[in-house]
Amino acid sequence: MRSILLLVLFTSITLQAQKDQLSLDYYLPEDVTYNTAIPTPEDVLGYVPGTWHVSHDKLVSYMKVLAKASDRIHIEQQGLTYEDRPLLLLTITSPENHNRLEAIRQDHLALTETASERLNTNELPVVVYQGFSIHGNEPSGSNAALIAAYYLAAAQGPKINELLKHTVILFDPSLNPDGLQRFAYWANTNKSKHINTDPQDREYDEVWPGGRTNHYWFDMNRDWLPVQLPESRARIATFHKWHPNILTDHHEMGSNSSFFFQPGIPSRTHPLTPALNQELTKNIGNYHAKALDNIGSLYYTEEDYDDFYYGKGSTFPDINGSIGILFEQASSRGHAQETDNGVLTFPFTIRNQFTAALSTLDAAVGMRTELLDYQRDFYKTARSKSTKGSYVFGNEKDAASAYHLAEILKRHNIDVYELKENFSENGKTFKKAHSYVVPKNQRQQRLLEAMFETRTTFQDSLFYDISAWTFPLAFNLDFIEEASTSRLGRKIDSLEMPKGVVTKSNYGYLMQWHHYYAPKALQQLLDKDLRAKVAMKPFSLNGKDYDYGSIFIPVQNQELNSTELFTFLSDVSKKSHLTLTGVPTGLTEGIDLGSRQFKPISKTKVALLVGEGITPYDAGEIWHLFDTRYAINITKLDVKNFNRYDLSSYTDIILPNSWGRALTPKDAQHLKDWVKDGGTLIGFKNAARFYNSEKFMSIKFKRVEDTASNISFEDRNNYFGAKGIGGAIFEAKQDRSHPINFGYKNTTIPLFRNSTIFIEADKDSYNNPLQYTKSPLLSGYINDKNLDALAETVPFKHNRLGSGHVILFTDNTNFRAFWYGTNKLLMNAIFFGNHM
Repeated sequence: MRSILLLVLFTSITLQAQKDQLSLDYYLPEDVTYNTAIPTPEDVLGYVPGTWHVSHDKLVSYMKVLAKASDRIHIEQQGLTYEDRPLLLLTITSPENHNRLEAIRQDHLALTETASERLNTNELPVVVYQGFSIHGNEPSGSNAALIAAYYLAAAQGPKINELLKHTVILFDPSLNPDGLQRFAYWANTNKSKHINTDPQDREYDEVWPGGRTNHYWFDMNRDWLPVQLPESRARIATFHKWHPNILTDHHEMGSNSSFFFQPGIPSRTHPLTPALNQELTKNIGNYHAKALDNIGSLYYTEEDYDDFYYGKGSTFPDINGSIGILFEQASSRGHAQETDNGVLTFPFTIRNQFTAALSTLDAAVGMRTELLDYQRDFYKTARSKSTKGSYVFGNEKDAASAYHLAEILKRHNIDVYELKENFSENGKTFKKAHSYVVPKNQRQQRLLEAMFETRTTFQDSLFYDISAWTFPLAFNLDFIEEASTSRLGRKIDSLEMPKGVVTKSNYGYLMQWHHYYAPKALQQLLDKDLRAKVAMKPFSLNGKDYDYGSIFIPVQNQELNSTELFTFLSDVSKKSHLTLTGVPTGLTEGIDLGSRQFKPISKTKVALLVGEGITPYDAGEIWHLFDTRYAINITKLDVKNFNRYDLSSYTDIILPNSWGRALTPKDAQHLKDWVKDGGTLIGFKNAARFYNSEKFMSIKFKRVEDTASNISFEDRNNYFGAKGIGGAIFEAKQDRSHPINFGYKNTTIPLFRNSTIFIEADKDSYNNPLQYTKSPLLSGYINDKNLDALAETVPFKHNRLGSGHVILFTDNTNFRAFWYGTNKLLMNAIFFGNHM
């Protein structure tokens, strides 16, 4: 005991001494001098970086002061976060380069175009994009950015002059301002004067959902390809504006690790990434090794992480002729804590990140012409190997979903064309204004192929992230991979969302449910206390077919008179970009508009369970969908207080995926009583086990029998890793007459899956409105035993409980905000759950 007390005392004294002695000298190299006219971080913040966690507002203040003081730095605001924090970009280079910056940019972009051979790469600067702390609770990156920016502004001498002459640095000090601010608050408000290094201290266990994510709890390092978030859109615009040669992404990992830099595990590199990319990555790594050796820091490479999913910051550049570099620093998760490698201090983590930032720039200068030549050859080779033909995608019933995929392509500078004329092929109809044509022979053809390919064979069976992201499947669009370029119409320079249309009626209005924004329109009607009904069967009127789920809005007995209703519906149509058809009669071919087969739609009030035990990503994606896409209020109920909530006002409660047990048995009973009284409970993924154990529904799980034969101790982790489903796409049959499938026009649907929850189909087929096919794999990796187990199971279940309903989805229908194709499944559960 005495020895432990002495150790604690020694650690406390050492940390206090470090705090008292901490200065910029701890970080800065001594091979240059520093301009005393340039303000240091301490001059503006009031402390040396590492003493406290910098908040985003103070980070912004320092960057603005630095830009004003230095002719090497130009600062601009690229956009705003959801919380209206500025997204800054510092362009750092020599004053001479600043004077001709646009010419440099144009020459650099010309490397990616035809006739790039005319450019002499010996005369071009290399472009480096340095991004810090895309995960807000991995703050050593953004805190290191304070020192790196100061170094680039204040360092003097031949070395820095040579660096700035030959480099244009795109410097993003905080890729996730909202998350960084949230975590800085946590770490600073829980810091002790005498730093406590016990890992169990509250300082090192931030409250749910943590600072990793942005405002809506998204992992923004998975959004480089989908580009659904404002922070992503800002940085992607910068990327494509410059096409940097190197992009660095500064992260943190577990506290007991050391420091990682890429390459990752070689066998887990995407096949579309050229082999030379990995060679150059390894050569850049030699610079990192040398720099870290000089300060005595431990590190490793090629033993972890991968370069497969192109939606990550360190991998997205690889499909764009650049080199992506991931840095992972062991995290102090606060100011200092005990680890397997001794006491890990926050300043130590900052110094490693700063050191790697400088070694990246050293590599960029040392390998400048090699990197520029590689980028030119990447696009030249892509053009020489590009195939003829085009992709065509669309949905004849829903222009909005196709529009949003075209929108993503345009953000990536992929050329998109209108469809020249309507046509049908393989049973699919493609209509003008509902479909788009994308030629394969274009500059961004490799990126396009990466976004559209369906891949089911792999060199490795382990993935750090998802193994499939085929965008036309994610959007549930009709899709042709080998269309003639004769389908090309006008090239689209600026996309336009379809305009809403309403025809006036004194009898009633009909709205097809196929449209992506139909739920938004319906919610506006219900919020206005207008009556609406849903068609349980198809019908035809005035030569137009109306499908399952069509919405009827009668004119009579409404809160608004005929003229007021038309005016209101015109506004609804405009905001939701859809058509509302006025009809003169209730007599149809099929069910008449006064039929009992038109069911009334009740006004909804939806709650979402959040808090400890709930997966923040899944909860955030639901919150984001309701709030930003459909303008539907959703109340977030924290599970820690669940048993105290009055649930009687809610029509629907959503239980996202959870780990462990988010709800107690007492909570479960409270929830069950609410369902029995008429509520609709909608659960995802692990809710299946909760439902089964608490008897919300009876579920027959399908087990996968597997034995680890001939697996060594060394390979055991790989064995278990390969048994998971990291994220792949599977085909399911749809019974379109079931309310869960209203608004879908095909008999099959692509579903994203990253769970191994396999549920046996019900013996009565009408209880299986969604069921995986016999050979369901469309794109991605799944091992053979899991694939066999998945076949003909169900991803959806429904059960009546008292007067209420219990609904289950085995997987996330809202994955990362780009799975537009299955968002409507959740909305159907909300609006039509009581008609199942």
